Amino acid sequence: MNLSPKQIVEQLDKYIIGQNEAKKAVAIALRNRYRRSQLTTAEMEEITPKNIIMKGPTGVGKTEIARRLAKLVSAPFVKVEATKYTEVGYVGRDVESMIRDLAECAVRLVKEERFKKVTEKASAAVDAKLVKLLAEVRRLDRGETPVEIFENNIAEGLKKGYYDNEVIEIEIVDNPKPMELVPGAGEISIGSIFGDMIPKKRKKRKLTVKEARRIMLDEEADKLIDKDSVNEEAIRRAEQEGIIFIDEIDKIAAKGSKSGGQDVSREGVQRDILPIVEGSTVMTKYGAIRTDYILFIAAGAFHVSKVSDLIPELQGRFPILVELQSLTKDDFVKILTTPKNAITLQYATLLKVDGVTLKFSESAIDKIAEISEDMNATSEDIGARRLHTVVENLLEDVSFEADGLSDKEIVIDADYVVNKFGVDKKTKDLKKYIL
Repeated sequence: MNLSPKQIVEQLDKYIIGQNEAKKAVAIALRNRYRRSQLTTAEMEEITPKNIIMKGPTGVGKTEIARRLAKLVSAPFVKVEATKYTEVGYVGRDVESMIRDLAECAVRLVKEERFKKVTEKASAAVDAKLVKLLAEVRRLDRGETPVEIFENNIAEGLKKGYYDNEVIEIEIVDNPKPMELVPGAGEISIGSIFGDMIPKKRKKRKLTVKEARRIMLDEEADKLIDKDSVNEEAIRRAEQEGIIFIDEIDKIAAKGSKSGGQDVSREGVQRDILPIVEGSTVMTKYGAIRTDYILFIAAGAFHVSKVSDLIPELQGRFPILVELQSLTKDDFVKILTTPKNAITLQYATLLKVDGVTLKFSESAIDKIAEISEDMNATSEDIGARRLHTVVENLLEDVSFEADGLSDKEIVIDADYVVNKFGVDKKTKDLKKYIL
């Protein structure tokens, strides 16, 4: 998708409130990728992404900005936590596993795209098989003959969903469950090790036509997709378009201490991450992946440590530093009303299932935002996640009483919010609502 930086920010604005500096930084980084893709191969080799560090408290949108950015352009995206990795020599996840995870994500993306292209052809083959199976079931169970007489009727009924709940027996591939040989090192499937040397086992299962169709469609589409070309495209995408979001990077900063102990391991993890960010080749089961052109976005609260506590070499590989601000009452009001996935809309949609029409007055939104800001100021600042805590407790009784037996409309106003959380703002006990 060829979007200008302004258009990218506009798209991000639909889901994330504020944080314009961070949005501008990632929009420019994304646009630079498009600019780079228009150059000659020789010119492309010389230009690498400018990685970003996002500094700010939890719940202000760091992860969501990166996730939405990747979704916007269908780029392979993985979120990892720096604290999950251990230094080489210790048992645990090694930093190269983030590249292997990115490869898996890229393969899944490409497969989904190819799957959509062959769905029509695969559906036709699956429908033909289901018609035969249903015809056979009717012949055996009901003694209806000959098959040719009613095969056309079955095909028509299948398209209209008449047989969705009818049970049939089909043969499906019996995929062995993956095993974790070394804790933290990822799962290994015996089938994937030996590939086609061992013929795939099949087993019989009784399923509804609807379930059987889904499984058979996956199998049929899988036959029509060229796995080698999928892997090649996935590796290209991971290398050229991949985005890796490294969260909690402040937790592996050494905090300026030279006393050894745990700080040695923290610094070791930083030194292990360094070659990945600088550019190296990592082997995956789909092939070798060069990390030179992957965009790395690191994030952390940096309450205890500072960005300058990271080793200089790693700091140098993240030249762009953006600071995200704590959310204000006005931000909370916008978060509750503006985004496409606003919390108030989510709860209204959920309760609609039970026949409850839920509405929030402007005064209620204002009061919820005020309480959330107060709670973040007086206890731990958890950003927009505080809204989930407040709204969940606010609607506890409404959610409990809704049973789907009768339609009703409920309007949440300022009085309802005050009655729920206490009248006197200074003396009200909010401790039980604090995460």
